[in-house]
Amino acid sequence: MTEDDLDDVLRIENLSFPQPWTRGMFESELHNPVSSAFVERVAYKGEEVLAGYIVFWMVVGEAHIMNIAVAPELRGMGLAKRLLSFALNYMEQSGISSVFLEVRRSNTAARRLYEKFGFEEAFVRERYYGDEDAIVMRLELKQGSCRGI
Repeated sequence: MTEDDLDDVLRIENLSFPQPWTRGMFESELHNPVSSAFVERVAYKGEEVLAGYIVFWMVVGEAHIMNIAVAPELRGMGLAKRLLSFALNYMEQSGISSVFLEVRRSNTAARRLYEKFGFEEAFVRERYYGDEDAIVMRLELKQGSCRGI
């Protein structure tokens, strides 16, 4: 992800979340030394478009997925699976052993996706989103296990 991607990223972000990140938050991640941010591009209606993105932190053997989203018009095509698989492989190659994320209790589609990758519910952060609890999920990476779900 680069600053040139932010208009497209913000469009997806605003369509995806009730409390979207701001441009400043994404800009901050692009300059944060522990943050990694990637976009996924696909061909759509005859042109290449930014279809989704993922942002995560890596610190001393642990990673925290901060944000992941796919454009609403491109959902159901397996793009979130590809993004997550790419990120987990990248983390694994970087020596990460534990991955964490928060997900809204009501976001069953995301929770199912994470469970397919082996994430398990660790605990609940009450009212994390102000109006809703977050379920904290954890995945232990096994070095050398290629992720291609």
